[in-house]
Amino acid sequence: MAGKESSSVPSTPLLKDELDIVIPTIRNLDFLEMWRPFFRPYHLIIVQDGDPTKTIKVPEGFDYELYNRNDINRILGPKANCISFKDSACRCFGYMDPSGKEINALEQHIKNLLSPSTPYFFNTLYDPYQTGADFVRGYPFSLREGAPTAVSHGLWLNIPDYDAPTQLVICDHLGLGVKTGLPYIWHSKASNPFVNLKKEYKGIFWQEELIPFFQSVALPKDCTSVQKCYIELSKQVREKLAKIDPYFTKLADAMVTWIEAWDELNPSGAAAGAANGTAK
Repeated sequence: MAGKESSSVPSTPLLKDELDIVIPTIRNLDFLEMWRPFFRPYHLIIVQDGDPTKTIKVPEGFDYELYNRNDINRILGPKANCISFKDSACRCFGYMDPSGKEINALEQHIKNLLSPSTPYFFNTLYDPYQTGADFVRGYPFSLREGAPTAVSHGLWLNIPDYDAPTQLVICDHLGLGVKTGLPYIWHSKASNPFVNLKKEYKGIFWQEELIPFFQSVALPKDCTSVQKCYIELSKQVREKLAKIDPYFTKLADAMVTWIEAWDELNPSGAAAGAANGTAK
């Protein structure tokens, strides 16, 4: 963790009973010791990638659940194929929920989720809702209330993750915002870039068609929830991207399956729209 300002752990943790922290991993979680002051009040959902017979060690004192491939197969049954493995996308199961000084990155993410975003007009002074910042001259007054924040992206300080633009069409359609920036984290990369290249090289070519797809995609007005938007997006992925590679047909199927699995595991929220910053 690195940053310019120190931040103490709040005496009453924000969203303590509403927030889970999802961690995908293929190795022991010794790094949690560095995050103990910030993560200990919260419930952890750990999703193990790789060999399910391998024992992942978690430091004592944390409230957590740990799921591996076998657990996911048992819980989701035939729908388990919607969870991708051998990459960090296995974290998707966790979302279903069954100056060099230290900063509290978790607290910053929570603050991001609890404050508005500015998706409709770019403010050159980031973030206008943070203490000490403000809207710059020329920013429309009619847009200064912002939009509810649905996603908080941090950034790595030493390995900027800027390879491709993020096109979050569902958030745009539903009038939700995304914050990208704070908290900034020093990333100690454990993966092999040459191994990653073998896994990701197709995406380098695919993105030349994917980016225009997301730039032009439109969702109908009757898509009033995240679920409906995602299902509609899956139809367009199948219709317009399947010609690139059979992978996109499989992806479209998995998108539908993921929503079906979500609705099964979260029946009370199946018909609900996206909430501002809800973590569960």
